[in-house]
This record gives sequence, C-alpha cells and structure tokens, in this order.
Amino acid sequence: MEYSVDDLRLVVLNVGYAVHNADWNWKDVSSPFTRLYYVTKGGAQIEMEGKIYSLTPGKMYLVPSFARHTNICTGPFEHYYIHVFEDGLSNNRIFEEYSFPFEVDPLKGDLYLFKRLLVLNPQGKLPQSNPKSYDNQPTLIQNLRINKQRSLQDMVESRGILFILVSRFLEKASPRTLTEDDRVKNALAYIRKSIGSKILVEDLAAKSSLSLEHFIRVFKKETGSTPNIYITRTKMERAMVMLATSDAPVKTIALSLGYDDVPYFNRAFKKQLGMTPQQYRDSTH
Repeated sequence: MEYSVDDLRLVVLNVGYAVHNADWNWKDVSSPFTRLYYVTKGGAQIEMEGKIYSLTPGKMYLVPSFARHTNICTGPFEHYYIHVFEDGLSNNRIFEEYSFPFEVDPLKGDLYLFKRLLVLNPQGKLPQSNPKSYDNQPTLIQNLRINKQRSLQDMVESRGILFILVSRFLEKASPRTLTEDDRVKNALAYIRKSIGSKILVEDLAAKSSLSLEHFIRVFKKETGSTPNIYITRTKMERAMVMLATSDAPVKTIALSLGYDDVPYFNRAFKKQLGMTPQQYRDSTH
C-alpha cells in the first residue's frame, strides 16, 4: 500500500525519564501503542518474538504496538521513553504497514528532542513503570483527551518531534510485503483501505481478473492464509485497538468494521482472540 505523510497521525501518550535498578522486569507486555526509548545509562534486555535484544546507552529503540514482549533488567538502567499512539481515524497506519528496525543510532540533537518533548508534555510522565498501572482503557482514553486539550503550539511542536524521531527508524524500515504477486498486493491494499466495509472475496477475485477458486489458491499460496481468514484477522486487529482506546459500544465498533450482525462479530472476535470483545475490553482495565 502506498503510504503518504498525510496519513501519519501520531499522538504522544506518555513521555518521561526513568531510573531503574533491577526493577524493570515486566512479562508479556502488549500495548496498542508504540514505544520509543533513548538509553542513557546502564543496560537492559527485551525478549520479543523468540529473540533477546540488548538495550545499551547512546542507542534508540522502537517496540511496535501489540508486539508482545518481556522486559529484563538485572542492574542500573536509565532511559527516556515515549509512548506513541497512532490515531485510528486513518485506514493507513504506519506501524502496521512497515517493519521497523529495533535499534538505530541517533543523530546529533535527538537526545535534546526527547528532553524537549518531556518539557512540552509534563503531564505525560508515568506515575510508575508497571504497565498494569497505565496500559489500560481508562488511562489511554484520559491521555488522549489530555493531549487534545493542550495548546495548538505545543501539539504542533510535539507532533513535529515525533515525526523526526520516527523518521530515524523509517530510514531502515521496509514495507510489510507478504507477496510479490501484484494481484495479491492490490487485494491486500484494498482490504486495508476498505477495513470499515463488508469485503467480499468474490469482489477481490473480480478486481484481480481471476476466477474465485483461482484467486483463493493464489492468495493462500502467496500469504499462507485464505482471503477470509486474512480479512477477519485484519478487522480483529483494528477492533482490538478500538476496544482498548475508546469507550465506543461494541455494537458501534462492529458496525464501523462492516459487521451489521453484532453476534457474528462477537463470535469472530472470540474465535480469533479466545475471548469476547467485552471480555477483551475488561482485560485492559
């Protein structure tokens, strides 16, 4: 999918400076926002997707939204942190469309940008580092509302800083390409763009100038998934964000994702996540 800078809607949820000493140990963390770190002293590790990554001073790090990970800290560790939420108004979401490097070298002045963002957002400092204290629906909604209440000047400067810091990772990022087949690429782009509508596999096949059976075979060969499974998974991922970051009724979320049959939406969500939408929302409290 072609991504435009006009699609980039980044919001500061939290920003601060953390000082730890063997007390930054949190298991199975998964959040609807992206984390940026600038390490200044000491060191720690993050276990993610079966790999263990080291965090060292003078480096910047990015942990994508919904990336399940475990923090490991056995000694002194100090770092600046930024929690970045991608506004759900856009169907194109950069942290979904690109694979980002975990570690990059900062440029001269990047440390100042972290410090400046903290000055602009004094309300964004976490009261404690335990994710359970802030990684929940009420806190997310409150932070989003506080962000919108700031002065226009502070919002513009904060967003500009986020653009700059994310650009450091974009230099080595790559589009999430599941296939080299242009017919399937176009189908994937259409699914992302039409996430709020009812998407029929028959329509995708017609747009690809293939018979239904041929399209399904090609799609599965290229992506490892059937079109229906991919469509449902993509919609459920978006539903997770909306459930965790808004107080919209489940019915409203279902309708916004093209489900006019709410019980069917509930069953599809439970099959995908192992719990109902309401249970998932409750788990984020």
